[in-house]
Amino acid sequence: MTKKAVALLSGGLDSTLAILAVLKQDIEVTALKFFTPFDPEISDVSSHLRDPYPLAERFGFAVEVRRLGAEFLEMVRNPKHGYGKNMNPCIDCRILMLKEARKMAQDTGADFIVTGEVLGQRPMSQKRDMLYHIDKEAGVVGSVLRPLSAGLLRPTIPEEEKIVNRELLYAFNGRSRKPQMALAEEFGLKDYPKPAGGCLLTEPVFSHRLKDLLKYDQAPALRDIDLLRTGRHFRLSPRCKIIVGRDERENELIQSLSFGDDCLLHVEEWGGPMTLMSGEVTAERIKIAASICARYSDAKKLSSADVRIVRNGKSECITVQPESEEGIRDYRIQTLVGKYKKKCEVEG
Repeated sequence: MTKKAVALLSGGLDSTLAILAVLKQDIEVTALKFFTPFDPEISDVSSHLRDPYPLAERFGFAVEVRRLGAEFLEMVRNPKHGYGKNMNPCIDCRILMLKEARKMAQDTGADFIVTGEVLGQRPMSQKRDMLYHIDKEAGVVGSVLRPLSAGLLRPTIPEEEKIVNRELLYAFNGRSRKPQMALAEEFGLKDYPKPAGGCLLTEPVFSHRLKDLLKYDQAPALRDIDLLRTGRHFRLSPRCKIIVGRDERENELIQSLSFGDDCLLHVEEWGGPMTLMSGEVTAERIKIAASICARYSDAKKLSSADVRIVRNGKSECITVQPESEEGIRDYRIQTLVGKYKKKCEVEG
């Protein structure tokens, strides 16, 4: 009877090596690849749906792609185990993904779950006691095999039942990548991702923007999360913000993500950004948004500039003075000082 495993696949080297270590023991593997609102590039989702993982066909394992949306956002908003250095709820994230893997294992008749975790590699979620705690919280005690560090951990059920040969597993520990690189060479892996913090929740700027969003909107739309990765962000009041594109690609993305009562602004007859204004829009805030838009356009050194505003299919043009550098800093979400702070205090 064919033995089966479900493996969590991040796309990085460790998870790939873990899968190959299990495949080496003639076990059928289905890799589970998650996409969340906090993956680095939106385009990654569509590309993985078309071509889930180049190495899958080469080494003979299947890949299933799943999106985690509202449930993931709720977990980020209220993580039981708190955050890391920024807005990264690594422990709760791992628990959620293992719960999903458990469901898939039950549905497919898989014998156990595989992850690429390495003992001691990450300060929060990969300590020995925390690994066991995560398994308990996810309801998978004894069912999660971590092939890269199995020799340093207590035997799992698949090892005790001889589904997996423990002697063919590894005992990697710590943050050094040398053991994984050597193993990659042994498996014939030459092109693999370099280690990096792939989750946007680990990035200070993105995390700051997310904190700001959740402070004023307890149930943001997924498109509002998508917009956090794009452009320059400014808050004009607790219920009104603008996003200014930095290049043509971001201008196109901002335009594509606009909907409803959003305003789109751009400077007439000059090169410059597409600016999106969302929330409670007033005539005064439109002028401020137009001034900021003009500040980042080729008309920024002029005494005035014409800015086109499009909203609900209607268009108008207003003339404004490009905002000063000081004014830009006052409204920028990263600073949380000056006019923006005072407005938020006044308007609640």
